[in-house]
Amino acid sequence: MRRIIAAWTVPALILPFWAMQIDDARAGQEAALHLTSAAFSDGRTIPAKHTCDGRNISPPLAWSPVPPGTKSFALIMDDPDATRGTWVPWVIYNIPPEITELAENVNPDEELDRGIRQGGNSSMRIGYRGPCPPSGSHRYRFKLYALDTALPLKPGATTAQVLRAMEGHVLAEARLTGRYR
Repeated sequence: MRRIIAAWTVPALILPFWAMQIDDARAGQEAALHLTSAAFSDGRTIPAKHTCDGRNISPPLAWSPVPPGTKSFALIMDDPDATRGTWVPWVIYNIPPEITELAENVNPDEELDRGIRQGGNSSMRIGYRGPCPPSGSHRYRFKLYALDTALPLKPGATTAQVLRAMEGHVLAEARLTGRYR
């Protein structure tokens, strides 16, 4: 929000000189992009049905607000605690800006309605593969990116290809972290 501060005793002729625009703490920045799930809260345990111990279905996700200029969203889920480097259970991109949620149990198809595409995960498969840590508690980060373009990638793109195509196009990012043991 921007406010105009003016000295009201100053003649109108010179008001533009004395008027100054003052930004509130949030001015000049778009409202932060937020990512949530009805299945779990940030930092909390991901329910078993969204893991290899359950039905292994994607959790419902929702986000807002849509930053101005957004042409698409991309979501990358990763496990930074994997023993052999970061494990990526899900890559989904070219989500149109008018879509602000993914329902539970997204089909594991390369291409979904409205041009939404899924990439290859670390299991060399398309679609969501839920948490399945071999031991200990792992963090699973759902990272959502608002982009100023749709990515010129075919379905099945790798995480590296998606990240490379996003370079210079990220308007905002939101993160939701779940845990699973």
